[in-house]
Amino acid sequence: MQTFLLSYQWALFISAEVISIVSLVLFGITRYFFNKRKASNFFILLFIAVTAFEAAIAWIVYNYTGEISNFTILITIFVLYAVTFGLNDFKKLDRWMRVKIGNYRGIDLLTAKDHQIIAKEKNPHYKKRKDIIMTTVHVIIFVIAQLIFWAIGMESFSQFGYYISTIGEWFTTDQFKNSPYPSEFLYHASMIWAIIVVIDILYSASHLSIFNGKRSSR
Repeated sequence: MQTFLLSYQWALFISAEVISIVSLVLFGITRYFFNKRKASNFFILLFIAVTAFEAAIAWIVYNYTGEISNFTILITIFVLYAVTFGLNDFKKLDRWMRVKIGNYRGIDLLTAKDHQIIAKEKNPHYKKRKDIIMTTVHVIIFVIAQLIFWAIGMESFSQFGYYISTIGEWFTTDQFKNSPYPSEFLYHASMIWAIIVVIDILYSASHLSIFNGKRSSR
């Protein structure tokens, strides 16, 4: 069994992701188009089971090899997303499907709370505040993740100061071997992630400048 999982780990992961996406779509179709609530619950349970299956594969591969591979890192990221930001994104997808299917059927599938949420999300001030909050959370998660990656790659905590002082060298010159990261995959993934974080911060900072501009104009 372990040999099979090691041989087909990527195929199993990709298949699981396809099944999870299809299960979410079928959830909306069966619940809101065909009005089959019990059947729709099956697809939600299937999504949860697939996510648990991915986590199990990552654990089995790590337990068997004793190494934190690119595969286990990627699945960990996907699973963490599913149980954190993924929940909020699913709620948005659920409301979107209800709007589209409701319009097709000529009925309102949204609750009073859903209408309030949609109206609130259209409010530009609310959207800006939400973006700033999400950016703050994003930065915190990024920093925590980097500390974990560095802790794995460093031989001792005393090296932390050295890597901080030389960050300009190994960050800008693409020198993975001189970095504190345990693998080249994590190094390059973190570099891309850092760029995304900077863009996210600049975008949120533009909201703050808009707010300050309005206050000063008053």
